Amino acid sequence: MRFLTDCFRTTEIAAPVSVECLVLVVSLAPSLITVDVTSAAANILHGLKMAPSHALRCCKRALNWVPVLFINLVVGWSYYAYVVELCVYTIPNNAERISYLVIFHIFLTMFIWSYWKTIWSKPAGPSKAFCLPRAEKELYEREERAEVQQEILKKVARNLPVYTRTAGGAIRYCHNCQVIKPDRCHHCSTCEMCVLKMDHHCPWVNNCVGFSNYKYFVLFLAYASLYCVVICATVVQYFIKFWTKQLPDTHAKFHILFLFFVAALFFISILSLLSYHLWLVGKNRTTIEAFRAPVFANGPDKNGFSLGCGRNIAEVFGDEAKYWIFPFFSSLGDGHSFVTRLVHIDPEQANSVLQQNGKSPADGEINPCVPGNTIQHTADDSKEKIDRGQMVSVTMESEP
Repeated sequence: MRFLTDCFRTTEIAAPVSVECLVLVVSLAPSLITVDVTSAAANILHGLKMAPSHALRCCKRALNWVPVLFINLVVGWSYYAYVVELCVYTIPNNAERISYLVIFHIFLTMFIWSYWKTIWSKPAGPSKAFCLPRAEKELYEREERAEVQQEILKKVARNLPVYTRTAGGAIRYCHNCQVIKPDRCHHCSTCEMCVLKMDHHCPWVNNCVGFSNYKYFVLFLAYASLYCVVICATVVQYFIKFWTKQLPDTHAKFHILFLFFVAALFFISILSLLSYHLWLVGKNRTTIEAFRAPVFANGPDKNGFSLGCGRNIAEVFGDEAKYWIFPFFSSLGDGHSFVTRLVHIDPEQANSVLQQNGKSPADGEINPCVPGNTIQHTADDSKEKIDRGQMVSVTMESEP
């Protein structure tokens, strides 16, 4: 139809149109109209097909917040039951009331603080250094043979601090994000991205728990347990008095009895989860690695990233113990590479790795580490060199 419009516009300015031109326009008009109608119908059908999927995706995202809403409602009700029904209406002693309120609000503040830091900390993804260069990416997409694709990935991976493989020994590549996965990085189907040092996707925080918020998650479990302990320890005497009829039946009775039961049940469930994650911290493993050991060049090794209990704890909470109890980010490294007792790399080669991937020496950081009782895994000969008594880890900062 644009052709017809342009033709008639031209005739207004140019000389009178010839008979042959009119015949040509009239003969082409039906086909042009048919093409426009067909394309318009196709666009409408495509929009109708996309609308349900988009609506379903929005509904799914809204439903993902239901567990978080539930937790917040429970915490809000517990605050009302403890502060109003217990401290205001039930406890007669002012000194006891004030001391309970101070302790309660301290642990509540730390619990809410760490909980919301876990929720709103955006999962960290791989930097651009782990994307395939344009030439290699075009070759990879054109190539249909899996073995040739692996050769392309191996060529790129030689310039990256990547030492873990798939169960079949192949380079770990994410086809959705189109990046070579750094060590301990996995793709989350819910967040639709690759997450550095991914532990798991937690529905109770509607977020991926990984490198950027694992410390916050552990503190959230710890302060949630302590919050429940404070409630149970201070409510128990009034729970017994209401249960044995030593106190008259008032509107506070139901809240106090139910508050004790809920706090006790949550404490048991949260304590078991906290104990498991503290064990993982001590072993320097993620939940994924606990179920499926990371695979190195010589095969799987569940202790591949373990550096000893003290160092493992510092990996998550940092070197300075004064920051451990606060939900500040203090974890070591940048999530792209990790100190490991299994892989040795020459310091000069590590510096060249950073430069080849668009990183200056100032951006990179080489941390020497002396291992003890190491089990050596040999990666590609072109990628690493063994230097007795010395091991370093290459770390890279995430690019915006």
